Amino acid sequence: MGKATEGQARSLIASFAVDTPWSEINSDLQPFIELPPKERGERFAAFLKNNAKVIEGPSLIQIDRSQPFNPSFVGKDWTIWKGPVDGNGLEGVEDQDERSLALTELDLTKVQFETTLKKGEDCVEGEQKHKRLKEMGHIRLDAKMFRTLWDNKTLILESWKEKVNGYTRYIFFDGTVLRRPGGDRYVLCLYWRDGGWGWDYDWLDGDFGICSPSAVLAS
Repeated sequence: MGKATEGQARSLIASFAVDTPWSEINSDLQPFIELPPKERGERFAAFLKNNAKVIEGPSLIQIDRSQPFNPSFVGKDWTIWKGPVDGNGLEGVEDQDERSLALTELDLTKVQFETTLKKGEDCVEGEQKHKRLKEMGHIRLDAKMFRTLWDNKTLILESWKEKVNGYTRYIFFDGTVLRRPGGDRYVLCLYWRDGGWGWDYDWLDGDFGICSPSAVLAS
């Protein structure tokens, strides 16, 4: 099986323009049109790689554990936090969820979003949220899972794009705590905004509300 030629690509695009029954398509195409060009191309490529069949959405994605998450993805001199919360973050056991690190595949349909908020709370301090997640026994998705989804954004479920009370939802991966140069503790997140996926990180000394859930699996 060879790669698609330029001629095949041109022929296919021309066929889509002429042969597609556009008048029968009632779906709003504007959100797709407004996607960043690269993401539009990635989605189209995923469709073609699936033998031009409708992609129902993945139930299982593979996590390559042959190489661990590299904190340099975030920035120079970033590392995975080691040791206790009140230490310097440079010595001891890495602050990662070992149960998450043991997983080589992830069923996205089983991922839950947990805020840990209690009745009457609008937000919770990051370290307290982290502690509650551990006490609840949830498997906290780690940074390698975050990176796998970031590198393969077409695999992310449509439901992950949903807003919370009209606001962007930031999905955190608390299974890995990172150390920023200088000594602060951070966790990574994914979010859908302005027609595309983005990523960020947040300080565990900050506040996390209803729009900042953690991606977890039931233990």
